[in-house]
Amino acid sequence: MRSDELTRGPARAPHRSLLRALGVSRADAGRPLIGVANSFNELVPGHMHLRPIAEQVKYGVYQGGGIPLEFNVIGVCDGLAMNHEGMNYSLVSREVIADSVEIMAKAHALDGLVLITNCDKIVPGMVMAAARLDIPTVVVSGGPMLAGYHQGRRVENKDVLEGVGAFFRGKLSTAELEGLEDVACPTCGSCAGLFTANSMSCLTECLGLALPGDGTIPAPFSARLILARQSGARAVEVVRRGWGARRFLSRVSLGNALVLDAALGCSTNTVLHLIAIAAEAGLDLPLQTFNEVSARTPHLVKLSPAGRWHMEDLHRAGGVMAVLHRLAQAGLIDGGVPTIGGDELARQYAEAAPLDDEVIRPLSQPYSVTGGLAVLFGNLAPDGAVVKAGAVLPQMLVHRGPARVFDDEASLVTAIERDDIEPGCVVVIRYVGPKGGPGMPEMLTPTSTLAGAGLDDRVALVTDGRFSGVTRGACVGHVVPEAADGGPIALVRDGDLIAIDIPGRSITLEVPESELAARRAAWRPPARDTRGVLARYVRMVSGADRGAVLSP
Repeated sequence: MRSDELTRGPARAPHRSLLRALGVSRADAGRPLIGVANSFNELVPGHMHLRPIAEQVKYGVYQGGGIPLEFNVIGVCDGLAMNHEGMNYSLVSREVIADSVEIMAKAHALDGLVLITNCDKIVPGMVMAAARLDIPTVVVSGGPMLAGYHQGRRVENKDVLEGVGAFFRGKLSTAELEGLEDVACPTCGSCAGLFTANSMSCLTECLGLALPGDGTIPAPFSARLILARQSGARAVEVVRRGWGARRFLSRVSLGNALVLDAALGCSTNTVLHLIAIAAEAGLDLPLQTFNEVSARTPHLVKLSPAGRWHMEDLHRAGGVMAVLHRLAQAGLIDGGVPTIGGDELARQYAEAAPLDDEVIRPLSQPYSVTGGLAVLFGNLAPDGAVVKAGAVLPQMLVHRGPARVFDDEASLVTAIERDDIEPGCVVVIRYVGPKGGPGMPEMLTPTSTLAGAGLDDRVALVTDGRFSGVTRGACVGHVVPEAADGGPIALVRDGDLIAIDIPGRSITLEVPESELAARRAAWRPPARDTRGVLARYVRMVSGADRGAVLSP
């Protein structure tokens, strides 16, 4: 075991002395040291309840014959960081989380890990660390929030965001907006829809790194505590069997995750994160692969923001394993991959037949015959751009209109507040990519405000930034190359025609190449004044098509 470097032989007496200070006795000799990486904090609703989760994990570790050693990592709430300087730090935190877990595991010669995670960048950051370290690892999330109720309908934070747009248009009073904000987030947990956090937890379960149910059991349910205890005990068994994390992160398992992603219509952020996780596991995941998988995968589930269902409904219908059960019937899942539970994936989903055909549609009645995510290519995005196709209104799947260009998010929000966005246009927000943002901030405030203002059926949005999983509408993000690198999006001017064809997977700037060449010759990169972690990030970050990972 790795911990032998701390515990074996006379030369390690000083190390054992320090372990005694932690309460590790001589009788504990031979027990594996299991690091419990807890992302608890009192800033994030998805993390506020992770102390009792951690206690159950540690109880399970000790029951299983290991020694649990808890440490903490940071976590950013994207909702609280939205639409101000804080959003520049969200994607950056993913790399910091991965580095922190690596540092703690390596510095203390841990035999295995339990990663207690939730929310947007914490799940991928921790899984990236597991792939990098390749030590035995079990992931357990804090689970999704329950939806709230307002005036006879279920609501969530998305409805508050869209309520702001309705308020600006005079469709919602101050009292109505305040009433909505008071009830939209009624419990702890990651936000109630299929946004980035819950998308990534579902994919992690599919990858075999978490026990069945981890992606969907609601945060307030006691079943979440039982799962945490089981996960702790399982971590010790995974260590004893010597199963490193890369055993579960293979080309085949990633292929399964892509199929599930397409069938659920997950957040566009999963594209960034799956590419980054694959890179840490030493695997290449080209952006085009998402289109290839989507082309053969039916869209079976429409949770909020694309539909009326929430994570609690998916759990009631059988959860991730029920979706895999249905996809396997179409021959789309390779059930032979291993899982940390000890069984092949097929054994886990074999008896998990869907319990609600409205939530998980039959193969004969998909929402669409292709998956919920699409990657577009064209002269505006030579290296690709991403859209949540399953959340786009049918009349906006193909759209052509004049550009309305903004070099930052705040300017667009101001224009929306002033009712200064013309129906039919294509809004462009640029210089908000990984380098330009910096940190590739999410454009949730403008997309939600556009939807709340009733413009999501007439206005498209294109950006080199990214979107929250909450986003719906004809919103195309991750445009590569980004504007800060001199990509074509930097050359767009007000009035230029942009054509978006989501079924055709294309995005075109209808400007002659000679004119674009002249603009390119005159273009100069904008001045940037960044310091600290953001300055280091700008120097090292790759493009969105490579997962916005940091170069060595």
